[in-house]
Amino acid sequence: MLSSKLPKIWYGGDYNPDQWPKEIWHEDMRLFRLAHIDVATLPVFSWSLLQPEEERYEFGWLDEILDLLAKNGIYVCLATSTAAHPAWMARRYPDVLRVDFHGRKRKYGVRHNSCPNSPTYRHYSAELAGRLAERYKDHPTLVAWHVSNEYGGYCYCDNCARAFRRWLQRRYGSLDEVNERWNTRFWGHTFYDWDEIVPPNILSEHLSEWDHTRTAFQGISLDYSRFQSDSLLECYLGEYRRIKEHTPDVPVTTNFMGTYKPLDYFKWAPYLDVVSWDNYPSNRSEPWQVAFRHDLMRGLKEGMPFMLMEQTPSQQNWQPQNALKRPGVLRLWSYQAVAHGADTVMYFQLRQSRGACEKFHAAVISHAGHENTRTFREVAELGRELKELGDTLIDSRIEARIAILFDWENWWALEYSSGPSIDLKYIPQVEAYYAACWKQNLAVDIVHPDMDLSRYDVVLAPALYMARDGFPEKIQQFVEAGGTFVTTFMSGIVDENDLVILGGYPGALRKLLGLWVEEIDALFPDDENQVIIDEVPEELQGLKGTYSARLICDVVHSEGAEVLGVFGRDFYAGMPALTRNRVGKGYAWYVATSPEPALIERLIAQIAAQHGIAPVAEAPAGVEVTRRVKGGRGYTFYLNHNETGVEIDLGEAPRRELLSGRTLSGRVHLEGRGVMIVADA
Repeated sequence: MLSSKLPKIWYGGDYNPDQWPKEIWHEDMRLFRLAHIDVATLPVFSWSLLQPEEERYEFGWLDEILDLLAKNGIYVCLATSTAAHPAWMARRYPDVLRVDFHGRKRKYGVRHNSCPNSPTYRHYSAELAGRLAERYKDHPTLVAWHVSNEYGGYCYCDNCARAFRRWLQRRYGSLDEVNERWNTRFWGHTFYDWDEIVPPNILSEHLSEWDHTRTAFQGISLDYSRFQSDSLLECYLGEYRRIKEHTPDVPVTTNFMGTYKPLDYFKWAPYLDVVSWDNYPSNRSEPWQVAFRHDLMRGLKEGMPFMLMEQTPSQQNWQPQNALKRPGVLRLWSYQAVAHGADTVMYFQLRQSRGACEKFHAAVISHAGHENTRTFREVAELGRELKELGDTLIDSRIEARIAILFDWENWWALEYSSGPSIDLKYIPQVEAYYAACWKQNLAVDIVHPDMDLSRYDVVLAPALYMARDGFPEKIQQFVEAGGTFVTTFMSGIVDENDLVILGGYPGALRKLLGLWVEEIDALFPDDENQVIIDEVPEELQGLKGTYSARLICDVVHSEGAEVLGVFGRDFYAGMPALTRNRVGKGYAWYVATSPEPALIERLIAQIAAQHGIAPVAEAPAGVEVTRRVKGGRGYTFYLNHNETGVEIDLGEAPRRELLSGRTLSGRVHLEGRGVMIVADA
């Protein structure tokens, strides 16, 4: 439970009272009560008000609003306000200003604008966090801490260059080791002095002003990504430690952004007491794409519930087309987060900004300033439901026997690689296998390769380009013990410095998979091949068929693996496209191309059936089904992403539906964009 002060699903969001005159504050309280808002996150961007001068802090206005919130029964996720430094700091201490990818020193402006290796920024951000924690440690509204906001962005300044060299010294110990790991004899790049190493950007190793993944030296760029992620983590930890000195028992978080590429969230997660994230899909996003990101956030701390820190009540402001959320979608998407492990439902923002770039970003209280809007009514109704749910779902867990591996460093390395195809991206490959599970309502955990895999029966690892130290041995043991491992083209090829593992692809996984990839063919966007599956064992008859294949086709030779599918075209027609290798009690599968979704779905279905893994429940297409378990009792979520109603079969045993309070059995109607949460019988 996040806090015993509020034993329910928290409901609220970002609040910016400092943008409004005080007479508005009291009206806000009235409207918050109508909407059943019980948590406000503030002050997220108020550093310049909290510290208007270097030696002067002003907390009076914050005291006043916190006391007003307490009087109205609203709790606070207290933010440290350090996501945008004050203008006086940039003028007096220019080391806080970032240098961009093009080598340009930034001026004061926007946000995410602080160099993560600026001594000035690190000192004053930690100092402010410490002062806030000391002042408000006993305030009755305090239930959580929110450090900075949406950390992100890279810097290439001289401070970062010096810090990068120190980081390399700690990681590798010597220049000889650096030269070896980076393969610097290529293009005569051997370094003889630490000061010769500079940040990789468009002025040094990178090859495109617009595509930041195009680099001449993948090892250098890969390490700089690691270093920058670590640098921002150190900024967070500076504030985290100061907060914990005063409030050791209050949970501390910072809001993540799903599949945000620059930061390795798996490395950050141990230092967050609870993971939180901001969910901003487009109306055109597929439901499984949103579900994947929820599961990724839950997976960062191995299944612990997470916080939905931000979502919009309706439209956004920064996408090319910012469509309204249609009636029912706010409720549906909020419960989707809960269905995948969220213990909070929160918004950006509670009152709509009057000016600047977020003035058209929707809010609970719109520019109209009253409760008589469609969005407010939907927000209030959802708030009522969450209040009535109480603590029923809090701290419940999702039980999964299928895991999908996800690795930020693998993502960086794969997309820094110069070849075989510019169209090869990591996220779509992972999403393809996740979608196949989602469409069949199979529960999935998203895990890191270093995590314990023993509790799973099936591990899916699409495009696992980088073979981490110890992973091949670990997955070998998993399969020998009876597990099923599925991987694809572009897997096991390089080590952690993007150096090819010699001896033939797929490198470190060659023995496990029982095959050798002689060549990797990249198809043009308008080309396709075929995967033909004809003669297969009886238990795999559901795989039979002919499927399209795009993007990549490996030229594969079996070295003991059972060939189940072959390519249908080109000079490698008839050669393996889908294989299975028996290892001990389990199987290692290899998919040598990017096939159409039908093949992946059937493959997952066959493997799940062999392990006795059943869907959470059967449901019509477009209806997502998940299950959370608490105290031995399960709660099944039915989420209808269709615009039209459907029939759901709940079985013969009477079961209580939590949102309506009805007792249901047999076939029931679920309206378009509707939600049901059904307790076990």
